[in-house]
Amino acid sequence: MAGVSTPTISRFESGERDIQLSTVTNILGVLGLLDERVLVFPDARAHYDPTRMVVLFKGQDGDKTIPCAISREALDDHFDGDNKDTLKVFKASRERIEHEARRRYLADLVESDGSVLIKTMDL
Repeated sequence: MAGVSTPTISRFESGERDIQLSTVTNILGVLGLLDERVLVFPDARAHYDPTRMVVLFKGQDGDKTIPCAISREALDDHFDGDNKDTLKVFKASRERIEHEARRRYLADLVESDGSVLIKTMDL
């Protein structure tokens, strides 16, 4: 099922170190031991919610939409956002913010509803 020979499986099971990474990945995939989640951000839209004091943006994991947010406080404290337009600060640092959202999502550091919230203490 992994597309590798029986001797290769035996070498893998015995812990040999000269097995190619692609072979190991194939074996682990068949065993269900790979995390295949991916979080991408194809939608460039974001908006500021003044009632929650967060910038909201969306990530995508396959067909699943992942709501993401970063607090105004985090933007002020870590992205030089003091007294500046919140959305401009977000857009200027979007790549770093998306990286942090992706890191939190893949580490299962999500809210009870499955969303990702980046707070100042997280950075």
